[in-house]
Amino acid sequence: MAEAGDSLSSEKGVTEKYKGKDASNGDTTFPSDVQKVIKTKPARKVKKPCLRGPSHGKVSQKRKASQLSMNEFDWTDTIKECPVYRPSKEEFEDPLVYVQKIAPEASKFGICKIVSPLGSSVPAGVALMKEQKRFKFTTKLQPLRLAEWNNNDKITFFMRGRNYTIRDFEIMANKATARKYCISGCLPPAYVEKEFWKEMVHAKKGMVEYGINIDGSAFSSTSTDPLGSSKWNFKILPRLRRSALRFLVNEIPGVTEPMLYIGMLFSMFAWHVEDHYLYSINYHHCGAAKNWYGVPGHAALQFENFIRRHVYNEEILSENGVDGVFNILQEKTTMASPKILLQYDVPVYKAVQMPGEFVITFPRAYHSGFSHGFNCGEAVNFAIGEWFLFGAAASERYALLGKAPIIPYEELLCAEAMLLSKSLARGPYCAADLNDVHCVMTSFSCLLRSYHHARWCLEKLKTSLRMCSKPQGSFTCILCKRLCYVAYIECKCYAGPVCLFHDYETFNCQCGSSCSLFVTEDISKMEAVAQMFEAEEGMHCEVEQKMKSEPYLWMHTSFPCIQGKYSPYCEIMPNNTQNNEATGIKISRIRRASAQGKQLAKEEDKKKKCYREPIELGNKNVSWERYAFQPQEIDTMEKKVSKT
Repeated sequence: MAEAGDSLSSEKGVTEKYKGKDASNGDTTFPSDVQKVIKTKPARKVKKPCLRGPSHGKVSQKRKASQLSMNEFDWTDTIKECPVYRPSKEEFEDPLVYVQKIAPEASKFGICKIVSPLGSSVPAGVALMKEQKRFKFTTKLQPLRLAEWNNNDKITFFMRGRNYTIRDFEIMANKATARKYCISGCLPPAYVEKEFWKEMVHAKKGMVEYGINIDGSAFSSTSTDPLGSSKWNFKILPRLRRSALRFLVNEIPGVTEPMLYIGMLFSMFAWHVEDHYLYSINYHHCGAAKNWYGVPGHAALQFENFIRRHVYNEEILSENGVDGVFNILQEKTTMASPKILLQYDVPVYKAVQMPGEFVITFPRAYHSGFSHGFNCGEAVNFAIGEWFLFGAAASERYALLGKAPIIPYEELLCAEAMLLSKSLARGPYCAADLNDVHCVMTSFSCLLRSYHHARWCLEKLKTSLRMCSKPQGSFTCILCKRLCYVAYIECKCYAGPVCLFHDYETFNCQCGSSCSLFVTEDISKMEAVAQMFEAEEGMHCEVEQKMKSEPYLWMHTSFPCIQGKYSPYCEIMPNNTQNNEATGIKISRIRRASAQGKQLAKEEDKKKKCYREPIELGNKNVSWERYAFQPQEIDTMEKKVSKT
């Protein structure tokens, strides 16, 4: 790792004029209509700045080919390896339980590798052809170079428009490797890693092909297949009972439905985080190894600041600061050398994934990598309880950028929390669930507090506000695209629903009595559960601290004219009671939310004393496993609760 004050050479690569295909490279020639010639630039020395300084120089990662040697890439040997886990067959029984077990250690590295104790008896190609007869896919072309990332030089992955069978792609990929190294077999991983970065730094016109985001799965559904019949089959993993994604009604390709990734030598996946900062799990079905690089979630902001200051030019950013960086990174076309990241003290870890191995990426962990030759991998997302804190941050960022969400975060959190409250009534949770339960309770309490405070502000601001019963489901805010599940506003000033987390000017409209606040019918029950969660030992202080350190977009922060002092879960008395009754909302239930919460907490305490010890977040001597209910049981339980 470079010390502060070290200088970095910053010479741009000089490209030669090529004719046709570079046979020594074995790379596909880039179409002539999109070829670019990299202009030369005098060399300059860039002194490593302090990351906290007011201005920072942009670092070029390119070099002249004549000045390169393999010794220059010895830095690849200094990158620390991520943790590798080898579970027994008993530990391998439930993937989410196992991830939950290793997460406290593994999440510090951003990525980890799990070596499967089970193998597949059905080859990936056979499984694919069984599921999809005449299986074919289209590749994308990827330039083998590092961009300058200004208006004149960006990286784009172009569609080639050519369909391959998996066998045809394998033949093409093996020929490309053989032309370059006179062998189509596996090369030493350390050697291939150096070769990859040498190719990228050369800044030639070489291209590779990559089958990205291909619908389908290579996991077998045969009952006799040990791996395919396990819970690690990606067709069922996202909807296991510990995954919050099980509540989703519709399938989402790439999130709840797996996707395939079929690569060749130097096919790459650029730096990115998963949608909504979800977990991802990746399985290597067959073929050559795959290199992974990971930056842990706690260093995500540090990584984004590095990209903003030293990789991107400000002219290409659509938004100021790291949010503009996030927008471009999500296009998944930005490659940056781990060497430069390490020189600027951004933590990076790596893994070499072989067939039969899983790689887990943790919430908000940036990751990238490349293939060592022809291979076939598969990936899907999941979300355990710990994710909800990250999901809240992702939802806020999406809303700030006006980025359409893929999953309804609020709806998933509310479903998980309400189910958890029913589970806790039956018994304490087990020690393994301690952190997940804590995260669900904290996230839900923060969300409900934020909505309650926003409703209180609206009631003070709009004296003629009508309260209405919100239909089932989530509704998209027309201003920021947030998916609103708990409440939203409609008025004549806007063409659709508006979420409650906007500034004073948004709601200081002249629509008068035509403004309606739509609130879920379960609001009083949800607020009572939130208060019950906060009654747990230490939880109230945790929620208070969370709201101060990472506040939601509270309306009161930009509402200077609102009079009165707010207290959490205080009574909210809408003025237009008649209209509320006409729409079917029971205002008395909403006004009694605070009292219900206290009474519910008292009743729960009595039940606890009857047959078990009180639930405490610090109590690890518990044996009951939460999530005892399946998703389809929720409606039945809701009916039973409503009757009581």
